[in-house]
Amino acid sequence: MLRSRRSVLRGLGACVALPWLESLAWAEDPAAPVKPPVRLGFFSVPSGIHMADWTPTSGSLDALPWILEPAQRHARALMPITGLRHIHGEANGDGPGDHARETGVFLTGAQIRKTQGTDIRCGVSADQVAAAQIGRHTALPSLELGIEGGGNNGDCDSGYSCAYTSNISWRTPTMPMAKECDPRAVFERLFVDPLARGGERAIASRRSVLDLVLADARLLSGELGGSDRRKLDEYLDSVRALETRIERRAADRAAIPDLALPEKPKDFPEHVRLMFDLIALAFQTDRTRVVSFMFGNGGSNRSYEHLGLAGGHHELSHHARDPVKVAQIRAINRHHVELFAHLLDRLAAVPEGDGTLLDHCLLMYGSGISDGDRHNHDDLPILLAGRGASVRSGRHLRHDGRVCDLLAGMLGRAGVTADGFGDSEGRPLDL
Repeated sequence: MLRSRRSVLRGLGACVALPWLESLAWAEDPAAPVKPPVRLGFFSVPSGIHMADWTPTSGSLDALPWILEPAQRHARALMPITGLRHIHGEANGDGPGDHARETGVFLTGAQIRKTQGTDIRCGVSADQVAAAQIGRHTALPSLELGIEGGGNNGDCDSGYSCAYTSNISWRTPTMPMAKECDPRAVFERLFVDPLARGGERAIASRRSVLDLVLADARLLSGELGGSDRRKLDEYLDSVRALETRIERRAADRAAIPDLALPEKPKDFPEHVRLMFDLIALAFQTDRTRVVSFMFGNGGSNRSYEHLGLAGGHHELSHHARDPVKVAQIRAINRHHVELFAHLLDRLAAVPEGDGTLLDHCLLMYGSGISDGDRHNHDDLPILLAGRGASVRSGRHLRHDGRVCDLLAGMLGRAGVTADGFGDSEGRPLDL
């Protein structure tokens, strides 16, 4: 008798979730028609975007603007949205600190309390509203990921706590969800159960998780039809390849004498791609349906030397219309989209139900600042990717409203009740 959709491959401390297989059914209601769930993803980039090369000039996506051009192959699954604003990203009497507010407001729509002490206050973020309702269907209610670490103490922006610049995910108004930046730790969270017998030993020995579940994989393979058997083999090969890349990166990092040194700039693209491949696997195996990801902390001054650029990101965002700096910030903005397009490639390559994994995702990509030189929080750069819940993508949508209108609309499409989320005033965006 075939196992349920909830099943995993098990071994000594390993727990490898299965991908979608036609022979199996989704878990919540075995009697219900087979229908893949909607996955939600939220992706933030710091310091705004050069809007002149981001905003489509018409409703058509036949030729995307230069910054969005790397995602052109997925135009049918994209929806750039212009006209959205975060009114609580503005100072509203609190003075400077736009980079703390850009991240604090991004998924909450809340005015953050200006403090560098422990009395922080923000709002509940959209991803955590979703996790509280649909997270019960998965092993991990949500995943909070990023590239730059950061603590929750101290002053990181004009009197604002580092908790605001380091996090976009908030479980409660006073409890940020710390992000994980280490691909190996994320992999182990997805595939290794340290509480199971042998789990800690498996982690310590760095044995491949696939070696640990090989016997169970062979048993399952014998129960499947030819198509599902090939799909399972391809999936296990992809897990092994990703595990190898992660271990190679960990070995390279271990060779650095001072582990406190920041990651080498040239490692940034591979770091992001590893995290995105892990997100794709987490969605594919239904380990989670809710993910947030930060390309950088609020006000990040990361170097992009691997692009041949001089100066840090935050520094370059204050370009004062200097054509050299404008060209550099454009290049950074496009580079981020190139990396995001890698995730779209991975999701589009996974068959699921009557389409692909990308067809069952809703991914919001953007920034809580519009023009990094002006620090404005209106007409924000927001892109919705994926066609989950039959969203009418493949078009440029203009909407004079608030980002929380979009967040409420996304939540509703994923089956999450969120009337009046943030400052949306009960007007979810019709997607």
